[in-house]
Amino acid sequence: MLPGDGIGVEVMDACRAVLDAVAGRFGLRLRCTTHRAGAQCYRETGTALSDAARRSAVGADAILFGAMGLPDVRYPDGTEIAPQLDLRLDLGLYAGVRPVRAIPGVPTPLADARAAAIDFVLVREQSEGWFYGRYHPEVCPPSTDDIAHDVGRITRAGSERLFEFSFRLAARRRARDAGQGRVTCVDKANVYRGLALFHRVFWDVAKRHPDIAADHAYVDAMALNLVRQPWRYDVVPTENQFGDILSDLGAALIGGMGMAPSGDIGDRHALFQPAHGTAPDIAGQGKANPTAMILSAAMMLEWLGERHGDAASTEAAGELTRAVDRVFASRAVTTPELGGADGTAAVAKAVIRSLEAGAPA
Repeated sequence: MLPGDGIGVEVMDACRAVLDAVAGRFGLRLRCTTHRAGAQCYRETGTALSDAARRSAVGADAILFGAMGLPDVRYPDGTEIAPQLDLRLDLGLYAGVRPVRAIPGVPTPLADARAAAIDFVLVREQSEGWFYGRYHPEVCPPSTDDIAHDVGRITRAGSERLFEFSFRLAARRRARDAGQGRVTCVDKANVYRGLALFHRVFWDVAKRHPDIAADHAYVDAMALNLVRQPWRYDVVPTENQFGDILSDLGAALIGGMGMAPSGDIGDRHALFQPAHGTAPDIAGQGKANPTAMILSAAMMLEWLGERHGDAASTEAAGELTRAVDRVFASRAVTTPELGGADGTAAVAKAVIRSLEAGAPA
């Protein structure tokens, strides 16, 4: 567990209480180790992620991550303190899985009644793309006061594993719901050579999965379509930076960043975190919405269940998600960003009550 900075610590504490409750109900035994990391850690110790924390992450079955970074703390080159980027590289967490699902009772900015059916997953390639130069600064020409370069890279191998992941995910989603099971590649292949390669690899992989529908959209068209008709989409793989941007757009469709969970998943390791930042303006006030953190923990339980063939973990994940849905559908809580005053502790307690009752909190 890496709580991080700002509200990361608060939402992690709330999440831990909820995890203890769901573990008790389903007979799970979770051994949790907490390490400091992030911008405040960097300011005080000179390192954002200690060797001990890194070793613990490598040895863990899964990683829960709060939020890291502070606006007034930067590396010497001016970039943000972001140990999550280091862990993505170190642990091969190439698939950024960003579910965008309408939660019952949570208002959406879209007037169309079909918005209640929003349920798609952005799959962000996280090992290369336009973040490549950040991961590998040695490939970038030196910056000056007048000019700076960023280097992007797309490879067949990196793209292929992302698309194989996406088609497998679509197959699992279709097994649960026959109305799902479609993969939409998002790129800018008409402009960037790297994304033209990305596009070609997508269709090569699609041929291996003829039972799963496949289509394509340019990123600018997808930004439009996610506002006009987001309920049309199922699994949406895309390049690193495009996924970063579109996932925030997706969060806006379902009530904001406080409702948006995510997972960074590789072939052996996985890290789960809320999509929001550290919100230092409200840190320490108990106002932060922990829902994204709690839903990220549900994603973790589902992944652990799949990886280890553990039915109890899989069942716990489903029930935790349903408990969150019951809480908001019943209007048991209304968080500040939704116009209410229920803060971090209130949401966590309501979810725990819902878990214990198996009915509206």
